[in-house]
Amino acid sequence: MKPFINYIVLLSLSLLNFGEAFCQDNTNARVIAKVVDNFVDIKGVAQNNDATFKDDYSYLLFSLKTDINGNYSRNSQSGVFSLQPGEEKQLSTIKVSIQKGEEFKVYLFLRKDGVLISKDSAMIYAAEKKTTAKKINESEFEIKGIVIDDVITKIGKDFYDYFYQEYSNSGNQYPFVINIKEKPYFGYSSIINIEIEDQNVFEFFSKPEEDYLRANVEAALQNINQFAIQRKLLFRNTRI
Repeated sequence: MKPFINYIVLLSLSLLNFGEAFCQDNTNARVIAKVVDNFVDIKGVAQNNDATFKDDYSYLLFSLKTDINGNYSRNSQSGVFSLQPGEEKQLSTIKVSIQKGEEFKVYLFLRKDGVLISKDSAMIYAAEKKTTAKKINESEFEIKGIVIDDVITKIGKDFYDYFYQEYSNSGNQYPFVINIKEKPYFGYSSIINIEIEDQNVFEFFSKPEEDYLRANVEAALQNINQFAIQRKLLFRNTRI
């Protein structure tokens, strides 16, 4: 889906979470990239450097691949994990092929109760004769306008498509990841909800009618806009 090229811009990483600061937690995120020929193996790893058990942590491993025409493709993996004292754990992996002129960026975020604990990143690009990997500068470590599809039914997919279309055309690409999730309900129905930074900002019961889904898209966008306004005010207050 080509429109990613219009929605990914540089923005201060501190905006990704209500001006949050790193808490005192010695859990580290690491992105390990192994390049063999034109194939890249990415591992997202968490390391517990404390002598205490860590539970109910979450991770997001997110990648963006840019082809020679400037088109973007994405891959996102997320989940929860725990760590024994001193344990290093592989959370998730991504394997891609990369050709001359292409770039591949990957980001790993670790959170506890919605608070960013640690982050890491890497950028891999294909040169004339070899493929190399390097760390992304802090100024490049930003994403904007990302919508993650985590639906399970055709109705959920239809809502995602309607939402993404309207969001893309709105001109408001926010500095946070929007998660569209779906969970089963009674019978053939389901509940679709939108989460941002572990907060539920909108939720509704699914129905197949297009008008119904589009109406909920509009309502969801209004709620997200209000969330963004409050988020910006809160971040501004934290800097006073």
